[in-house]
Amino acid sequence: MIDRLIERICWLIKLRWIAITGVVLTVLFAKQVLNAPLNNLSLYGVAAFLTIYNLIFTLHLKRLGKKRPARLILIANRIANVQISLDLLSLTILIHFSGGIENPFIFYFIFHMIIASILLSRRASFLQATFAVFLFMLMVWLEYTGFLKHYCLKGFVLNDLHTNKIYILGMSFVFISTLYLAAYMASSISVRLRQREKSLKEANLLLEEKDRIKSEYVLRVSHDIKEHLAAVQSCVEPVASGITGALNSGQKDLLVRAKDRTDKLLFFVKALLEITQIKLSKNIEMGYFSFKNTVDNAIQFVEAKAKAKGIAIALQMDPGIGLIYGAQIYIEETIANILANAVKYTSENGKIKIDIKDRRETLLIQISDTGMGIPRDEIPKLFNEFYRATNAKKTEREGTGLGLAIAKQVVERHNGKIWVESEEGKGSTFSVILPKRRWICLD
Repeated sequence: MIDRLIERICWLIKLRWIAITGVVLTVLFAKQVLNAPLNNLSLYGVAAFLTIYNLIFTLHLKRLGKKRPARLILIANRIANVQISLDLLSLTILIHFSGGIENPFIFYFIFHMIIASILLSRRASFLQATFAVFLFMLMVWLEYTGFLKHYCLKGFVLNDLHTNKIYILGMSFVFISTLYLAAYMASSISVRLRQREKSLKEANLLLEEKDRIKSEYVLRVSHDIKEHLAAVQSCVEPVASGITGALNSGQKDLLVRAKDRTDKLLFFVKALLEITQIKLSKNIEMGYFSFKNTVDNAIQFVEAKAKAKGIAIALQMDPGIGLIYGAQIYIEETIANILANAVKYTSENGKIKIDIKDRRETLLIQISDTGMGIPRDEIPKLFNEFYRATNAKKTEREGTGLGLAIAKQVVERHNGKIWVESEEGKGSTFSVILPKRRWICLD
């Protein structure tokens, strides 16, 4: 819930930057092209006021990550209310300096009511609607009585309408009724969507609980299997190596095969344990670490196998990428896993390219190879647990089908994204987006 609220506040901040640009461009157009008699200095002043408090909200929002969740929700709701109130005040001042009640842009108040209904509770959205009505009627009354100077839109209206009682009453009725109707309709839809979201969230929590129970069962069983396999392995290894006595060729062959199978099964069980532990752990240990060192370690992990096949690994990283926030071990394993798959499924003398781009708040990691590629209809299933592409199974019989599922779990636990683009016979490109910091305003 809080993430969604913060995301919507960020969206409102971005909309305000667009509005500020629109105000400046509109004033320039009205002055240069239409030669309209507007109070340009005042309008630019309002744009400056919008810019200042938008910057303040942007900086304040980035500090919210340090607050406790309960405190965070309260502060975020206050920020949303204050932002909308200031926007309504700014819009009223803009309307006043550009024609008052004669300005057709008064109906931009409706947009703010829709935004308020999306961000706030029904009660808060109706309070904002009442505040908008108060500001509008105060402006109309002050211009009508002469307490405020009226800036007539000459050339757009034939007469000064700000003193026409019939026009004022008619426009006020349409404006107020439309404003409250918009607030009612938007808040009704928003309430229904929130109720629907709540029911879906409850259903999702129930599914998560069932998945947790299943994962705990898998964890216990896998742990027991691992212990037994490790015991079998510790018994087979000394016999197979001849420590307990000489073996004939038949005995040795059988023991080596048993050891090989035990090793593979133990590797599979360890992978199953790892993905289950990631699923069950609510928090994984995170901190700031050197991303470049992490990438270098991942490359070193596959370098020997790549050289043996004559595969060239090229790294292209944007300069200035320093520390990022996350679980260093898991991220290193994820990159190494994707690289290992690239080496495994790329034929001799092939190429692997690692391209890392700095996108301010996030990193884009792309690992491309010239391997066998993935059938188009199998790409959506690739990150499922135990799934392996049909052509991969034909080329390499051994595999757990868990490596990419673990990678997906790791990336999603970091609030990132992972996907693949591939063409069978021409290679694949795995892309990963990772946040660089602990708290970001979502794009």
